[in-house]
Amino acid sequence: MPADATDRLGEALLTAARNAIADSFGLPTRPVSELPELGEPGATFVTLTRNGELRGCIGSLEAQRPLLVDVGENALAAAFRDHRFAPLTADEFATTRVEVSLLTAPEAFPVVDEADAIARLQPAVNGVVLGYRQRRATFLPQVWESLPDPRQFLAQLKLKAGLPADFWHPEIRLARYGVRKWKET
Repeated sequence: MPADATDRLGEALLTAARNAIADSFGLPTRPVSELPELGEPGATFVTLTRNGELRGCIGSLEAQRPLLVDVGENALAAAFRDHRFAPLTADEFATTRVEVSLLTAPEAFPVVDEADAIARLQPAVNGVVLGYRQRRATFLPQVWESLPDPRQFLAQLKLKAGLPADFWHPEIRLARYGVRKWKET
């Protein structure tokens, strides 16, 4: 895809995410460019930050609805349903920045053991899904910025899944995915 098409898609996704939240507050919205990709299935994560700090992050791991619908629903979820934060207020909204990550389909990442996983993970490249029985958690590739060591990255991902940081079991399943991301300035 040419760079300008990627930029148009990113601008449309950022606008759609911001519009979903603005509309919930009864604030004005901006037109979203009509792009064919927006009607195709897509999986996004919407990350909200205020003053450089995480304010909400919710998304979809698998493409199950049109991209435009997915980004709007995930923006609302990040703003109002991320259990780690109180719902976003209208007063906070003006100083909140939106980032949209468009995910590639996760692919199984079979490993022999934890050491194999640590050796083969690609910092700053891989988004990772960890599953163990009924538990599942993911970190976007952007998380590598704050957790650059693969051992620490994996330990924190296990904690996010509700498992001990030092836990490993042969039934743990990993998957990798990539993202294209756009962020408001």
